[in-house]
Amino acid sequence: MPGKPCHGPVFSKDFRLNSIEAFQTLIFLALAHFFGFYNPKELADYLGINSSNFYSHLKTFSIYSIKTMLMKFMVKQAAENLKEVLEKSPSTISRGGITLSVDNSVIDRFGKMFRCTYSWYSGRWKKVVNGNDLLGVVMTSNKMVFPLHLLFCPKNGRCNTDKPSMLISMLTLLKKGVEKIISILHKNSCLIYKEPV
Repeated sequence: MPGKPCHGPVFSKDFRLNSIEAFQTLIFLALAHFFGFYNPKELADYLGINSSNFYSHLKTFSIYSIKTMLMKFMVKQAAENLKEVLEKSPSTISRGGITLSVDNSVIDRFGKMFRCTYSWYSGRWKKVVNGNDLLGVVMTSNKMVFPLHLLFCPKNGRCNTDKPSMLISMLTLLKKGVEKIISILHKNSCLIYKEPV
């Protein structure tokens, strides 16, 4: 509607009513600034959301949606860094210290209200403890660390609880994400750069 501010539903009435959705949306947008998205449309396009329904879509965000969003952000940062390093000479690439690390750690918990706590063997305590078993994937490049994926390992449920299968699934998802970002970066660079005649 002409003359109507695009942020009206979020930054006026909802804030005066202490709407939790308004504050959550503001946090989303503030977080997006750290990853190079400076307006709602940029963030919506990256997440594959129709920008005209962006705010209403955020109200339906679950904890899994937030986790996916954060993972996409970190994959984007890692892919951009990786592309920049891989365009250098072989000697520069070797000095870049590119690594992909997988860690499986048990964090012991004493609280009674924590979810996903089971009995796991802890290498730290050298015994079985009650806690969370975490499977994480981290990439390092040029002395920078990019946490790419973190998974709470379950012992039961509908999904596959086999750790090697979970790791393969995580790496497959990350590979697709990195390839997608690098493809977009390559396409954008081709639009900017023209081969001299």
